[in-house]
Amino acid sequence: MTSGPSTGHVFLHIGLPKTGTTYLQRALWHNKEVLGEAGLLLPGRHRRRHLLATLDLRDSPRLAQRGGDVSAPWDDLVAESSAWDGDVLISHEFFGPASPPQVQRALDSFPGREVHVVITAREMVGLTISRWQEYVRNGGAEAIDDYPRSDAYRPTDEWGWGSFDLADILARWGSVVAHERIHVLPMVPGGADPTELLRRFLTVLGYADCAVEMPEERVNEGLGVVEAELVRRVTPLMTDFRSAGDRGNWIRGYLAAPEVMPMLGERFRPSDARVAELEARGARAVEALRQGGYDVVGDLSALEPRDVRDRRQPGDVTDAEELDVAVQVIASLMTRVRALTRERNALARRTEVPRPRVSVFRFVTGLVSRIRKDSTQ
Repeated sequence: MTSGPSTGHVFLHIGLPKTGTTYLQRALWHNKEVLGEAGLLLPGRHRRRHLLATLDLRDSPRLAQRGGDVSAPWDDLVAESSAWDGDVLISHEFFGPASPPQVQRALDSFPGREVHVVITAREMVGLTISRWQEYVRNGGAEAIDDYPRSDAYRPTDEWGWGSFDLADILARWGSVVAHERIHVLPMVPGGADPTELLRRFLTVLGYADCAVEMPEERVNEGLGVVEAELVRRVTPLMTDFRSAGDRGNWIRGYLAAPEVMPMLGERFRPSDARVAELEARGARAVEALRQGGYDVVGDLSALEPRDVRDRRQPGDVTDAEELDVAVQVIASLMTRVRALTRERNALARRTEVPRPRVSVFRFVTGLVSRIRKDSTQ
């Protein structure tokens, strides 16, 4: 489907983080061929290219620190999209922090095409708790009431307010994109069926009737209050784990994974003062959606705050509770180290090149013979 000037719509899915984005992206890429046949292109060789494109568009210095091909990922997606005579979807939650000039660059990359923005949203208190937990799992050490570390907006900061404060994102993106082309999908609270969110998402794109295969959901188990505090205290001691790859692979994907960390799963909350601040931020977003002419696809009341004041705060966790979890982590790590060592040793034995066995007598007599021969020459 690559003939003539491109005429389809371009959809930019910009977040928010912790709103089912991982499931949506897995489902979309799982059905890339089916969607392409129906007219919707997901450009790029793999999902990671969209992540790199966010860094490129936002002029992030972290792009150069990423592995693999990091040359012009945004322009690569644009070039492939421009050759496609149909609709295009580019999706990653790190687009959200973009500044108005960067948003304008995104729109200018598709001259003559109608660009739409899709935002999956969630009520602010629960979103911030999940966002802080993810921040801790990626090596962050700030306490929940101190996250984000700064109120200052920076488009290169994927973990700051600019990445998940919906009112702020609406103001920045809405200063460039027509509000009726910004589609907001509120998440239903309480662990709703993720396929329902996917169906609403495809409806916005115009592909609700596409026969997509719903992949099995991978449950993204969150840390409970004790586990989160333990990880937050341990990671500052891991001083060599600075790169994004190290943090993602070893802290988030290993130390904080269910195979190592016991998942007690006790829900928690920030302080009363921070909860009140988050409720106010959420209220500003709801008011902007009610009054701003945005396209809300779903129930706006899902963005109203839920009462969390009966939960404990991370500061309430005792040293004894953390010690109990730490002991279990040490046992899990030792068991895994032993298993991996045995696997490594078995692999080494299978791949070892056998050496011929030479008797000591033959070796010595052969050596003496060569010495005598050399001495007569």
